[in-house]
Amino acid sequence: MSDDESYEEMEPSLKNIIDQTSLKWIFVGGKGAVQLSYHRESVLLISTDPAHNLSDAFGQKFSKTPTLVNGFTNLSAMEIDPTSSLQDLMDEKNDGASNEILGEIAHAIPGIDEAMSFSEVMKLVKSMDYSCIVFDTAPTAPMLSSMSGLMGGAPPTEDMFQKLEGMRETIQEVNKQFQDPSKTTFVCVCISEFLSLYETERMIQELNSFHIDTHNIIVNQLLFPKEGSNCEQCLVRTKMQRKYLDQIHDLYEDFNVCKLPLLTSEVRGVEAIKKFSKMLVEPYSAEYK
Repeated sequence: MSDDESYEEMEPSLKNIIDQTSLKWIFVGGKGAVQLSYHRESVLLISTDPAHNLSDAFGQKFSKTPTLVNGFTNLSAMEIDPTSSLQDLMDEKNDGASNEILGEIAHAIPGIDEAMSFSEVMKLVKSMDYSCIVFDTAPTAPMLSSMSGLMGGAPPTEDMFQKLEGMRETIQEVNKQFQDPSKTTFVCVCISEFLSLYETERMIQELNSFHIDTHNIIVNQLLFPKEGSNCEQCLVRTKMQRKYLDQIHDLYEDFNVCKLPLLTSEVRGVEAIKKFSKMLVEPYSAEYK
């Protein structure tokens, strides 16, 4: 059996995510949200990246309040800055004793500010009626660890968390859904190089340890040299990429591996994003040789 034939055993796209209509929480990114919006009644896209990459990508200002994306009737987006969550909560409390407790929590548990931000987002999302929620930025390992600690047993700071109304309960409820593969899945994104492949494996192991489903990988920035090309750098890099792409297929034979080309321009603006997002569900036509 040739490599190309073996590659085709698993659909090389994210179409499986669209077909799985039970999914509620999807870690895939903005371009995936666009395709989901064509098949779901309503989609909410959330970014926790302080750089506000959604606003840059769509050319539209987003905030912590869900806003309809220009050009769509059922796709909304919001941006949350996790680094400001703790300070916002302290400002809201405006209470010396409460602020002292919050300060203790912030220093006691790495990533807790993100967990608190996440909890607040979940409270908001639960009060809305979206078919599915897409996270443009994956939660960091410290935040996942904090969430996991809150769920299992009684952590040393239990008395502190009891003072944060609803946080533990919300995170427990969300985490239960995150561990349900019928409701949640995580799409890994990498490039075909050693370090990226290594980091992807670490991420997959981490997700497995938290019992979060992952069975899709997007490989970005692949070169597809034209036949007869004599660009030495392109050919050398293509050969290297092919080596690591082979390893990806060997390591993750039960994963859907979506291969995306290196582009000659940025994907910015609604129309460009719509066009690019098609490649997530319709495999790129150029053969990778």
